[in-house]
Amino acid sequence: MLTTVLAVAGMGYFVAALMAARRFLRARRAPLADFAPDVSVLKSLKGLDPGMMDAFRSHCQQSYAGEVELLFGVASLEDPAVTAVEQLKAEFPERRIRLIECPEQLGTNGKVSTLVQLAEQASYPFLLVNDSDITVGPRYLEQVMACFAPAESSSGAKARVYSDGVMRGLNPPPPSESSFSEIPAQEVGLVTALYRGRAHGTLASKLEALNIATAFQAGVLLSKWIEGGLHYGLGSTLAVRREALDKIGGFLPLVNHLADDYELGARVAQAGYRVALSVEVVETNIAPYGWRDFIDHQLRWERAVRESRPWGYAGLLFTHGLGWALVNALASGLSPLSLGLLGLSCLLRLALAVVMGDGVLGDRRVLPRLWLVPLCDLVAMGVWVAGFAGNTIVWRGERFALKDGKLEKAAR
Repeated sequence: MLTTVLAVAGMGYFVAALMAARRFLRARRAPLADFAPDVSVLKSLKGLDPGMMDAFRSHCQQSYAGEVELLFGVASLEDPAVTAVEQLKAEFPERRIRLIECPEQLGTNGKVSTLVQLAEQASYPFLLVNDSDITVGPRYLEQVMACFAPAESSSGAKARVYSDGVMRGLNPPPPSESSFSEIPAQEVGLVTALYRGRAHGTLASKLEALNIATAFQAGVLLSKWIEGGLHYGLGSTLAVRREALDKIGGFLPLVNHLADDYELGARVAQAGYRVALSVEVVETNIAPYGWRDFIDHQLRWERAVRESRPWGYAGLLFTHGLGWALVNALASGLSPLSLGLLGLSCLLRLALAVVMGDGVLGDRRVLPRLWLVPLCDLVAMGVWVAGFAGNTIVWRGERFALKDGKLEKAAR
């Protein structure tokens, strides 16, 4: 029956995702390129987010050879985030930190409107955008910006790109297996990064963090392998070469798009640049959601993916293997075959959760929460189905309608 086919296909997906994770872990062993260009870090702020001050501090505690400036943008100087930025400036007087009022509302996406205005004030040839709640390690900038290293060093040695698409290092030692190939000097235009979530308090917050660590990021690695590289960006990190940004018209064309991170990466790739994935993993703070806010947030994600990658969204059918195995067992009257498929599917799903969450992302909270994976998957499957119905989303308390990936104010 159909559910049996879907359950088996889901197990195939888990195996393929495990292989993609292994390729990423293998690429992580390559040496780092010696390249540290000057960079402007842009942060669009609106209100206070969980863990925001710790996230800000982590950007001021970087071990980085190049020059760095941090530009924080707010639509109004009355925004509560202003106090946080002033506190940061007091704590790190040696850092170049600027608070910039960005009052122009250039489109329905307020974050991008602010980024347009911040980019005009940025001093350096590389820009890095991430969300206000992103916490990073002390080598974050070093790891991310090294991905922009020229394809040939001054001595003519070529950089290498591993088979999972991660560019790392100049002149790496010969590996034991043919996991990479030399490529022509296609310039990196944008660098992005995987992320894990830190939950705060509620079950809904824990489920979202678990889904990020064990499902969503696995899908990113697998899509990257299947498609021969990344062709989009992740909002956790969007480091972009200014000339590549100028070539696509800057941030301005994105001011009405919901999935601005996806669009930025896609447009940079379409302009002929390469999108690289850093081996650095960052952390985002998950709000202590109630169920209503949790569902609204999940639907916003799902519908953003549906609008940006409609065929990819339909293909998520095969990622819900554990859910289909459970449906198949119930539909088959708990037959021995269906229970065997359910057990194998559960084993593969938990293996993927451990490898991705603990191994790839370094999320030590995944193992104690493995028992929540079946519930997490069933909720995700339900939200995926709901994502097909309707085109409205709720973002920071405002309701919007989605049309061709763009935001329009929804009628109340």
